[in-house]
Amino acid sequence: MSLKDRITDDMKTAMRAKDTARLGAVRLLLAAIKQKEVDERITLDDAAVVAIVDKLIKQRKDSIAQFTQAARLDLADKESAEVAVLQAYVPQRLSAEEIATAVTALVSELGASGPADMGKVMGAAKQRFAGQADMGLLSAAIKRALTPAAAS
Repeated sequence: MSLKDRITDDMKTAMRAKDTARLGAVRLLLAAIKQKEVDERITLDDAAVVAIVDKLIKQRKDSIAQFTQAARLDLADKESAEVAVLQAYVPQRLSAEEIATAVTALVSELGASGPADMGKVMGAAKQRFAGQADMGLLSAAIKRALTPAAAS
Protein backbone atom coordinates (compact mmCIF):
# COMPACT_ATOMS: atom_id res chain seq x y z
CA MET A 1 0.00 0.00 0.00
CA SER A 2 1.42 3.36 -1.00
CA LEU A 3 1.75 6.19 1.48
CA LYS A 4 -0.91 8.18 -0.36
CA ASP A 5 -3.36 5.26 -0.04
CA ARG A 6 -2.55 4.98 3.67
CA ILE A 7 -3.25 8.69 4.14
CA THR A 8 -6.58 8.34 2.32
CA ASP A 9 -7.53 5.37 4.52
CA ASP A 10 -6.59 7.38 7.62
CA MET A 11 -8.87 10.18 6.44
CA LYS A 12 -11.77 7.74 6.12
CA THR A 13 -11.04 6.32 9.57
CA ALA A 14 -10.95 9.81 11.09
CA MET A 15 -14.28 10.62 9.38
CA ARG A 16 -15.90 7.49 10.84
CA ALA A 17 -14.49 8.23 14.29
CA LYS A 18 -15.57 11.90 14.03
CA ASP A 19 -12.03 12.92 15.01
CA THR A 20 -12.19 16.46 13.63
CA ALA A 21 -8.66 17.50 14.63
CA ARG A 22 -7.03 14.51 12.92
CA LEU A 23 -9.40 14.77 9.96
CA GLY A 24 -8.48 18.41 9.38
CA ALA A 25 -4.74 17.69 9.39
CA VAL A 26 -5.10 14.71 7.05
CA ARG A 27 -7.31 16.69 4.66
CA LEU A 28 -4.72 19.49 4.55
CA LEU A 29 -2.07 16.91 3.65
CA LEU A 30 -4.21 15.33 0.94
CA ALA A 31 -5.00 18.77 -0.48
CA ALA A 32 -1.28 19.60 -0.66
CA ILE A 33 -0.59 16.28 -2.40
CA LYS A 34 -3.42 16.79 -4.88
CA GLN A 35 -2.29 20.37 -5.57
CA LYS A 36 1.22 19.18 -6.39
CA GLU A 37 -0.11 16.44 -8.66
CA VAL A 38 -2.41 18.83 -10.52
CA ASP A 39 0.21 21.59 -10.85
CA GLU A 40 2.88 19.28 -12.23
CA ARG A 41 0.55 16.75 -13.93
CA ILE A 42 2.21 13.80 -12.28
CA THR A 43 1.36 11.06 -9.81
CA LEU A 44 3.49 11.39 -6.69
CA ASP A 45 5.49 8.48 -5.37
CA ASP A 46 6.16 7.88 -1.66
CA ALA A 47 9.36 9.95 -1.64
CA ALA A 48 7.55 12.98 -3.05
CA VAL A 49 4.72 12.55 -0.53
CA VAL A 50 7.28 12.43 2.31
CA ALA A 51 8.81 15.66 0.95
CA ILE A 52 5.38 17.33 1.10
CA VAL A 53 4.84 16.06 4.65
CA ASP A 54 8.26 17.46 5.62
CA LYS A 55 7.35 20.81 4.13
CA LEU A 56 4.04 20.93 6.01
CA ILE A 57 5.74 19.97 9.28
CA LYS A 58 8.32 22.74 8.81
CA GLN A 59 5.54 25.26 8.14
CA ARG A 60 3.71 24.14 11.29
CA LYS A 61 6.87 24.41 13.41
CA ASP A 62 7.49 27.93 12.11
CA SER A 63 3.90 28.83 12.96
CA ILE A 64 4.25 27.35 16.45
CA ALA A 65 7.31 29.53 17.09
CA GLN A 66 5.47 32.65 15.92
CA PHE A 67 2.30 31.87 17.87
CA THR A 68 4.30 31.14 21.02
CA GLN A 69 6.18 34.41 20.64
CA ALA A 70 2.86 36.24 20.24
CA ALA A 71 1.44 34.48 23.34
CA ARG A 72 -1.24 32.69 21.26
CA LEU A 73 -0.88 29.31 22.91
CA ASP A 74 -4.31 28.17 21.69
CA LEU A 75 -3.15 28.44 18.08
CA ALA A 76 0.27 26.96 18.93
CA ASP A 77 -1.46 23.93 20.49
CA LYS A 78 -3.58 23.44 17.37
CA GLU A 79 -0.47 23.52 15.17
CA SER A 80 1.32 21.10 17.53
CA ALA A 81 -1.56 18.65 17.20
CA GLU A 82 -1.28 18.87 13.40
CA VAL A 83 2.49 18.22 13.62
CA ALA A 84 1.80 15.11 15.71
CA VAL A 85 -0.61 13.80 13.04
CA LEU A 86 1.80 14.58 10.20
CA GLN A 87 4.77 12.96 11.99
CA ALA A 88 3.07 9.58 11.53
CA TYR A 89 3.67 9.77 7.78
CA VAL A 90 7.43 10.34 7.80
CA PRO A 91 9.84 7.42 8.11
CA GLN A 92 12.05 7.01 11.16
CA ARG A 93 14.71 9.74 11.07
CA LEU A 94 18.42 9.34 11.61
CA SER A 95 19.68 10.52 14.99
CA ALA A 96 22.05 13.48 15.31
CA GLU A 97 24.97 11.09 15.90
CA GLU A 98 24.12 9.02 12.84
CA ILE A 99 23.85 12.18 10.75
CA ALA A 100 27.23 13.43 12.00
CA THR A 101 28.89 10.10 11.19
CA ALA A 102 27.31 9.93 7.73
CA VAL A 103 28.22 13.56 6.95
CA THR A 104 31.85 12.99 7.97
CA ALA A 105 32.01 10.00 5.61
CA LEU A 106 30.33 12.01 2.82
CA VAL A 107 32.74 14.94 3.23
CA SER A 108 35.78 12.66 2.97
CA GLU A 109 34.20 10.78 0.04
CA LEU A 110 33.67 14.04 -1.88
CA GLY A 111 37.05 15.45 -0.89
CA ALA A 112 35.41 18.61 0.50
CA SER A 113 37.74 20.72 2.59
CA GLY A 114 36.12 23.97 3.68
CA PRO A 115 33.08 26.22 3.84
CA ALA A 116 33.38 26.88 0.10
CA ASP A 117 32.33 23.24 -0.53
CA MET A 118 29.10 23.58 1.48
CA GLY A 119 26.89 23.63 -1.64
CA LYS A 120 28.52 20.57 -3.16
CA VAL A 121 28.21 18.55 0.05
CA MET A 122 24.66 19.74 0.79
CA GLY A 123 23.51 18.79 -2.73
CA ALA A 124 24.91 15.28 -2.38
CA ALA A 125 23.54 14.97 1.15
CA LYS A 126 20.03 16.01 0.07
CA GLN A 127 20.01 13.25 -2.54
CA ARG A 128 21.44 10.62 -0.23
CA PHE A 129 19.40 11.41 2.89
CA ALA A 130 16.08 12.58 1.41
CA GLY A 131 13.32 11.56 3.79
CA GLN A 132 15.79 10.01 6.24
CA ALA A 133 17.18 13.09 7.96
CA ASP A 134 15.97 16.47 9.12
CA MET A 135 17.52 18.95 6.67
CA GLY A 136 18.20 21.49 9.44
CA LEU A 137 20.26 18.95 11.39
CA LEU A 138 21.93 17.83 8.19
CA SER A 139 22.93 21.38 7.27
CA ALA A 140 24.29 22.04 10.77
CA ALA A 141 26.33 18.81 10.68
CA ILE A 142 27.79 19.74 7.29
CA LYS A 143 28.77 23.20 8.56
CA ARG A 144 30.49 21.64 11.58
CA ALA A 145 32.29 19.10 9.37
CA LEU A 146 33.53 21.76 6.95
CA THR A 147 34.57 24.33 9.56
CA PRO A 148 38.29 24.14 10.33
CA ALA A 149 39.01 22.95 13.87
CA ALA A 150 41.27 25.96 14.51
CA ALA A 151 38.37 28.38 14.00
CA SER A 152 36.27 26.86 16.79
